Amino acid sequence: MTPLRVLGLGAGGHAKVVLETLDAMGGHEIVGLLDPNRALWGAPFHGVSVLGDDDLLEPQYHAGVSHAFIGLGGTGDVRPRRRLYEHARRVGFAAVAAVHPSAVVSPTARLGAGPTILAQAVIGPDAVVGENVIVNSAAVVEHDCRIGDHVHVATGARIVGGVTVGDGAHVGAGATVVGGVAIGAGAIVGAGAVVVRDVAADTVVVGVPARELRRVEEPHT
Repeated sequence: MTPLRVLGLGAGGHAKVVLETLDAMGGHEIVGLLDPNRALWGAPFHGVSVLGDDDLLEPQYHAGVSHAFIGLGGTGDVRPRRRLYEHARRVGFAAVAAVHPSAVVSPTARLGAGPTILAQAVIGPDAVVGENVIVNSAAVVEHDCRIGDHVHVATGARIVGGVTVGDGAHVGAGATVVGGVAIGAGAIVGAGAVVVRDVAADTVVVGVPARELRRVEEPHT
């Protein structure tokens, strides 16, 4: 079978993880990476060449590279990742699905376009995961959860059954969200927090139990 030719957008730590995930899956040929950092151009990065910046998106697409992955992870603020994803989609790229072979995804779960489901992650029965979502290494999204578009569930986070997470929210590393809670769009759950009640949109919560720290400076749109 002919490998799927894929362009990576971003050359940072998250890109390394996605590259290794695609390699573990097999069937992908990474043609190169794009990154705005000129110091990286022309150099190998985790075994792949950094070709230049985003000005090369359209030339690569017209040269026949139809799929891309977003190698920009984002800690807390997922908006740069969202903007990069939407730019690639406007050019015409399809978002590649990066699902590590060690991840456990229920056959009744539904994944939107461009998911990044990393090693040892779990997505439970009847969970719905939106577009351009990261479920990071060893994170759990349990049964009947509803995860919006452009959400990042960080490493080791635990989202218990029936939780709703709005578009563009970030659930920090090692955080726990108890069953039935709603996390608003653009909200940020701090690392290690335990969320026992609903979180309003564009709100940062931290601690055990989680409490409001501040509002997000630039509200989610």
